Amino acid sequence: MQLFGNKLHLDTRGKQSAGDDILQVIEKAKGGDRRAQKAIYDSLSGKMYAVCLRYMADRDTAADVLQDGFVTLFTKLDSFSGEGSFEGWARKIFVNTALMALRKNDILKQTEDVEEARYISSDAPTAMEDIGYRELMKIIEELPPGFRTVFNMYVIEGYSHKEIGEALGISEVTSRSQLQRARTLLQSKIKEKYQDAGKK
Repeated sequence: MQLFGNKLHLDTRGKQSAGDDILQVIEKAKGGDRRAQKAIYDSLSGKMYAVCLRYMADRDTAADVLQDGFVTLFTKLDSFSGEGSFEGWARKIFVNTALMALRKNDILKQTEDVEEARYISSDAPTAMEDIGYRELMKIIEELPPGFRTVFNMYVIEGYSHKEIGEALGISEVTSRSQLQRARTLLQSKIKEKYQDAGKK
């Protein structure tokens, strides 16, 4: 479901040549201009949906989080100073919205034992290098929620363990442990996938 109608184009990455245009559209959106809000929505929705999907790993829930994120974005639009990347600023909102949804459902407390995430041989990095981006993202989606969340925040979003701990209400030690377990399980899943492919 879209909040607005037909698509317009807006480059939100903050390129120098488009910087003034972006700021003008944002200012209009702050004033309630529906056309400007639509331009922002259409420019960000695809990328932010991908962000939501990485955390929720369920298309319907990710779509709900996307809509909630846009409601928050337009509510907080006045707090965007105009400095730095608008897309980067927006991305933080969608990550936080996804984390709130996970906390609301206590999904982050469902930490699974990692008996299956046993230590694997040193040939795993080679498998990691050979696998394609889309295939890797698909395997990341299959990680248990707690592991997937910490992995996304640390590896993809660039949060520190301290920031992850504060955002999720866990200790830095727990964050580090979750990340290590996520990496081990991810490598194990990749290795199994390659072994299964080799048997065919």
